[in-house]
Amino acid sequence: MSTIMALSLVLLAVMVLVGGRKGALAFLSLWLNFGCLFLAIVLISVHFSPLLVTLILGILMLALTIFVGQDDLMTTQTAFFAAVLVLLILLALIVPVEHWAAVQGFGMEDSDELEGLSLLVGINFVKVSIATAVLSTLGAIAEAAMAIAAGLSELIQQHPTIETRALFTAGMHVGQQIIGTTFNTLFFGFFGGFLGLFIWFADLQYTWGELLNNKVLDAELILVLFSLISVILTVPMTTWVMAQRLQIMRKKQD
Repeated sequence: MSTIMALSLVLLAVMVLVGGRKGALAFLSLWLNFGCLFLAIVLISVHFSPLLVTLILGILMLALTIFVGQDDLMTTQTAFFAAVLVLLILLALIVPVEHWAAVQGFGMEDSDELEGLSLLVGINFVKVSIATAVLSTLGAIAEAAMAIAAGLSELIQQHPTIETRALFTAGMHVGQQIIGTTFNTLFFGFFGGFLGLFIWFADLQYTWGELLNNKVLDAELILVLFSLISVILTVPMTTWVMAQRLQIMRKKQD
């Protein structure tokens, strides 16, 4: 615990040093999101609907991530609307995929840690896996939405008379620039987090068939793929929302 607190203080110092007030607010939003995650765990454990809890707290976490510490309403509102739309689309995709994949619950590799514990907790683990998949994509969605919205907002400020089609093209171009780096971030995060599991697979000489049908590995790969899909969807969605808002603003001015 002392190590976590020490690293948290180092993180706070670095964020304040680099970002100033916005860095401090971003640190605050990080802990507020942690509180939302803890609340989600508590609510699901007392048998609230995992899907409903995930949807409500997911939207709240997106709002905290996007709005806290940001002053440009054009950017933040666009990013938030786009992120919520992507979240809803992704939820519609995750629900059938998680039912079809059947990777909920614990794998054989978790048997040592679960020895002596009862698994009869009275919770539908399919719904828990859906909640996990949705919550794991929120960071990627918010990051991509803010990056696209900020770039387009700056472009609109520099070129107030830009056409909607040109704005959409510019948004897609900005998205192409961030997709590659986001993919690498998600991939290396997955690989680094499961390096021990990969060593386990290598030492026990798992075959390709065993790897492809391993519940733990498949569950994490599915989460990574959902995150990648969410980033791809966020690019055109954020661009479309910004274009629609620009049209509405111009109609009001006319």
